[in-house]
Amino acid sequence: MHILNPITGEQIALPSVITINQVTPIFNHKGVLCKYRYSRHTAEGVTDSPMTLPLDKLRYFFHCKAFVFYDKSVKSYIVVLIHNPCEQLSFARLGYDKWTWLPPHLRFQDCTYKDGLLYAVTSLGEIFAFDLNTTVITAKIIMDRTKEYSRERIYIVQAPWGDLLQVWRPPQGDGRGYDEITGRSALVSNTGRTKLYRVDTLAKELVEISDLGDHVLFMGNNQTYCLCAKEYPLLKANHIYFTDDSECLALRTLWGFRLDIGLLNLRDKSVEEIVSPRLWLKCRAPVLLVPNPRKMNSTCHN
Repeated sequence: MHILNPITGEQIALPSVITINQVTPIFNHKGVLCKYRYSRHTAEGVTDSPMTLPLDKLRYFFHCKAFVFYDKSVKSYIVVLIHNPCEQLSFARLGYDKWTWLPPHLRFQDCTYKDGLLYAVTSLGEIFAFDLNTTVITAKIIMDRTKEYSRERIYIVQAPWGDLLQVWRPPQGDGRGYDEITGRSALVSNTGRTKLYRVDTLAKELVEISDLGDHVLFMGNNQTYCLCAKEYPLLKANHIYFTDDSECLALRTLWGFRLDIGLLNLRDKSVEEIVSPRLWLKCRAPVLLVPNPRKMNSTCHN
């Protein structure tokens, strides 16, 4: 596993995937790594029978979402991985030789990091804080579950002005829309109904907010970011740039649906297409792009 700079091609090595709790190497008769055994278990038990996978196929079943955070206290990077089964957490520091598993909690959807604490949100709105600088890592609940069942995709982001935000993105519609190109039914994007909340950690409640002011939000199958639009004049303030991160992309590919990608105006809830016509769905492993955390400044908040 590596961190890759897609522009320069530079790679930074991460601990091997075989040091993650659910992955075991399989060697051939010459002692060469040839396959992985993917054990589908959590701290609570086995969810399904194990899988034996070729080296280039594990990521399609195992990886969900990755995050790169810069830890100022040690002047190095932390990489956090949400992985299957059941969207668990593991993390690694650059230069370390193994991944650290963070059981027993499940169904994580997004993470953010600040002042040595990893904040992770589940599909039910629970927020856990992990102090990754302690010998024995424990999870502190800073927000109890806010709903009883999972429908929306939930994101968490540290706003440049200091607030912790939670973003709820509703699922797409049931195919009653119409694709003008194919003449077939199409999923209806409900991203225009996305809701923003400020997390009140003292009262342990969510406070709905209506806009981002001079800021812009990026969300999807990637690290969530909230940036100051004044620093990036080509971006539109009070907008959300979103990509498709449905859990059912592979199945929806067979149905011939397109990716839900666009730009949401928080003032009037209108959605603008970034690429028209929208791209076709294709089965693919997650590709996660993040700016260099060390070079991201906050001059418009100082």
